[in-house]
Amino acid sequence: MKAMIRLLVMLAIAAGPIAAQTLDLKSYRIVDLTHAFNAKTLYWPTSTSKFALDRLAYGPAAGGYFYSANSLSTPEHGGTHLDAPLHFAEKGRGADAIPLEQLIAPAVVIDVTAQAAASRDYRLTREDVLAFEKKHGQIGAGTVVLVRTGWSRFWPEAKAYLGDDTPGDASKLSFPSYGEEAARLLVEERQVGVLGIDTASTDYGKSTDFRVHRIAAARNVPGLENLTNLDQLPPRGAMVIALPMKIEGGSGGPLRAVALVPR
Repeated sequence: MKAMIRLLVMLAIAAGPIAAQTLDLKSYRIVDLTHAFNAKTLYWPTSTSKFALDRLAYGPAAGGYFYSANSLSTPEHGGTHLDAPLHFAEKGRGADAIPLEQLIAPAVVIDVTAQAAASRDYRLTREDVLAFEKKHGQIGAGTVVLVRTGWSRFWPEAKAYLGDDTPGDASKLSFPSYGEEAARLLVEERQVGVLGIDTASTDYGKSTDFRVHRIAAARNVPGLENLTNLDQLPPRGAMVIALPMKIEGGSGGPLRAVALVPR
């Protein structure tokens, strides 16, 4: 795992044509794990603002060439985004301070689509993680753990995705995610680097104490929320690159996440 991380980091900083040819992208499928940001992007119901893209210019410039520019506004937490540890830990890392090695790392995908289909309030259990490890091997330190619930099929329909679409009210939400004991196993025992999910939160919809967020933030483990296309990843073998907007002191931010899957 460390060797794979070093390879990608070296590619990012190395100079010269030989180094640039070290990684042959033709050997990988590149999977986009990100929902596009637009007027339909979903945010937490209590958010007082949403995504806005205001046109500043579009058309011929005075010099005769085409020119386009926009003004962008969005809360940190909405759409496909990263939760920095600072989101739930006063002394946690901000979005700009998360080590790149933590955001560019091998991934595992734990599939709970069957359980989530049976109960939209399903929470990943410790037993689910152990069953995954029995079949695919123990999850290593620094791994990006992605939980696939199948929920991205509901995007961007708020009622289906969140369980409720009442503006300003987050008390009736219903969607699956991590459970507390599974989070403790992954974060505290396995020392994983990131928790990710294809729902709106690493805590399930009915949560009122956000235990999973707090467990992860206490160990400086960020979260990736509202991911998509997890069905295109294998249980093991993919490399995830999850780079948020680098907001100094930010509690999170919009995210472009992709996965490299060996062909």
